[in-house]
Amino acid sequence: MIANILVGSASWTDKTLIACGRFYPPGCRTAEQRLRFYAQQFPLVEVDSSYYAMPLPQTAQLWADRTPAGFTFNVKAFRLLTGHQALPTALDRDLQKALGPDVPRTLYYEKLPGEIRDELWRRFRGALAPLQVAGKLGAVHFQFAPWMLRNRASMAHVEHCVEKMEGHLVAAEFRHQTWFFGEHLEATLDWERGLGLVHTVVDSPQGFANCVPCVWDVTNPRLAIVRLHGRNRDTWNKKGLAASSARFDYQYNADELAAMVPEIEHLAEQARQVHVIFNTNHEDQGQVGARMMRELLRVKAR
Repeated sequence: MIANILVGSASWTDKTLIACGRFYPPGCRTAEQRLRFYAQQFPLVEVDSSYYAMPLPQTAQLWADRTPAGFTFNVKAFRLLTGHQALPTALDRDLQKALGPDVPRTLYYEKLPGEIRDELWRRFRGALAPLQVAGKLGAVHFQFAPWMLRNRASMAHVEHCVEKMEGHLVAAEFRHQTWFFGEHLEATLDWERGLGLVHTVVDSPQGFANCVPCVWDVTNPRLAIVRLHGRNRDTWNKKGLAASSARFDYQYNADELAAMVPEIEHLAEQARQVHVIFNTNHEDQGQVGARMMRELLRVKAR
């Protein structure tokens, strides 16, 4: 048994997962029942809802209360903090009001007033506090925008995020090939090491500018993350999908997962812990893949 590898999925509340009826038992109907059941099956989950809206401390406290000792939450950073745009309605109402009557239809971090940006960071850190106090906060996952190329401005923003999240374990996932293209590969890894960033190994469709190669390396001895998005080329950049889960509509097979096992085991020799997260969250694809990977890696269910 490999003790330092945790396997789980991204989200436990996706509508298609609940609707498919294959993961949760029939009597599992409330948010509390679903999280308690999920936490009996896996030791790790990634919170994705925090990317779309700032989480509340009260909600994080419920997550901590409803999961057993040793359970781990990785939490995605709020989208405005990662270079993505957001609608004003993604902010708390008092912050919307503070932006005044001429608030733009689309918000970007660099165009927000400094005091609003500072408040976003304060609230985000505050929302994580219950998980941190409970010892259940793993990494804070920054999935940076695909238009953030490897350049001076983007690197400065990443460094800014690390500074703002001091005291937290920060993971970086890049979505543009320039970060690992040619001679930039080793330079990016060295830069991540210098910042103490957790490098995210990404498995996704290849051949697109907003994809990065699968770089199996460790940049923080505390943790390595492997994040599996599936390999569905047809949906990766498709417009007009009914839900984000449709983009990651992919079921890994045993051969694809088995090919990753030696690499994951090698990461586990270099890092104190390895998190393997299935972001194939259409219906129960992530949970099926996670169970299959767990068997291949010979790791405990809980």
